[in-house]
Amino acid sequence: MSRGDDERAVLERVPTRLYIGGQWREASGGGTLTVEDPATGEPLIEVADAQVDDALAALGAAAETQAEWAATAPRKRGEILRRAYEAIVAQAEELALLMTLEMGKAVAESRAEIAYAAEFFRWFSEEAVRIHGRYMVNTTGQGRILTMRQPVGPCVFVTPWNFPTAMGTRKLAPAIAAGCTIVVKPAQQTPLSMLALAKILAEAGLPGGVLNVITAKRSGAVIEPLLHDPRTRKLSFTGSTEVGRKLIEQSADQILRVSMELGGNAPFLVFDDADLDAAIEGAMLAKMRNVGEACTAANRFHVHESVAEEFASRLAERMGALKVGRGTDPDVDVGPLIDEAQRTKVTELVGDAVDRGARVLLGGGRPEGRGYFFEPTVLADVPEDARLLSEEIFGPVAPVATFSTEAQALEAANRTEYGLVAYVYTRDLSRAFRVCEGIETGMVGLNQGVVSNPAAPFGGVKQSGFGREGGFEGIAEYLETKYVALGL
Repeated sequence: MSRGDDERAVLERVPTRLYIGGQWREASGGGTLTVEDPATGEPLIEVADAQVDDALAALGAAAETQAEWAATAPRKRGEILRRAYEAIVAQAEELALLMTLEMGKAVAESRAEIAYAAEFFRWFSEEAVRIHGRYMVNTTGQGRILTMRQPVGPCVFVTPWNFPTAMGTRKLAPAIAAGCTIVVKPAQQTPLSMLALAKILAEAGLPGGVLNVITAKRSGAVIEPLLHDPRTRKLSFTGSTEVGRKLIEQSADQILRVSMELGGNAPFLVFDDADLDAAIEGAMLAKMRNVGEACTAANRFHVHESVAEEFASRLAERMGALKVGRGTDPDVDVGPLIDEAQRTKVTELVGDAVDRGARVLLGGGRPEGRGYFFEPTVLADVPEDARLLSEEIFGPVAPVATFSTEAQALEAANRTEYGLVAYVYTRDLSRAFRVCEGIETGMVGLNQGVVSNPAAPFGGVKQSGFGREGGFEGIAEYLETKYVALGL
């Protein structure tokens, strides 16, 4: 079978309708939306375009199923997740190809995401049976204190296009484990991975109505009515701070439990005593993972002035060796950006930095041909007022600025409204602790360029959001605490 035949076969096997109450159904009115291949700009497939009635039907199915699902044995919930984990592992190649077709990243990166995404199902399959309360004697000695943890209730999820499977499993797994039902709306650019995930969960035995998937062109139009509906009890969103702010406002109507994983502007600090070999390796991971289209991507490199020239030169050499092309092609390292709007933004940010005096060591523009590609780019001597030091780039661009002292490095790192993640490279233990404590972020990569881990709590501070996904903390987002005062 040729590569083109493989791609067509994968697309033909993915569901293209809405998944509501355990049934695959057309959208009201029969409308569809086009999923595009970002490497060519050409259509891949059509999927259902949900309307408000469809969204409300999905919420209705979730609400009707909530009590029964909450009463389901924790072990049974965990076993469903475990079977889904095993199915994802078994179908990894097909799922990776599907992701690359709709999102653009190289197949090797898609494989890595599938492995990462599956781990959330495995982790929370084990957490389902470890939901604890407590029992203690009242401090007065009169009576007892009992606490219990119970499911929050029906949840609404909005997931992004950059990690279309992992951002789904990171939310779905703890909610399912906790006993919550769900309505999920994936990004319109990448709905296929979520539809494939729904099919896997159904085949793993997840009862109809626990998970409902609505795909739609107009996210706000179908989501806002759900946030004003009293049947909804929680919202979890991953995306931009601008959109997150609007969703928080809308969630206030029903006083919803809210989890927000929003924008980032990750600083990557390299001190004069850093192991430069390790720092370059970490920089390649932190910058080039997912073509730089990650909220955890190193957005700006603050490097001590004594090593900045060498660091920038070596980084440019490494990034210049990367092969750019369609993610399905052999040996490709860097795929396209998601769409023309994103490429235009990256182009503008690079142009602004160069106009303000930054030096282009590598790349800086768009290659010829089809698709939404942008060259891997390294900029040196980036001035403080360049927009890309304060705005999220979401592309394969590494701006390098310098600092002289530890205090300057910390000040530069914290000079942002965002606070998701930071990366720090130093071999001085005391400095490492000082800087990790002083940086205003929810996560820090100390001498490593990747922080994401299903066993660790992922999330930010300031305008990067609130709430945590993953780790022991992740399931708590889907549980309410009930206190019972016992009189004896």
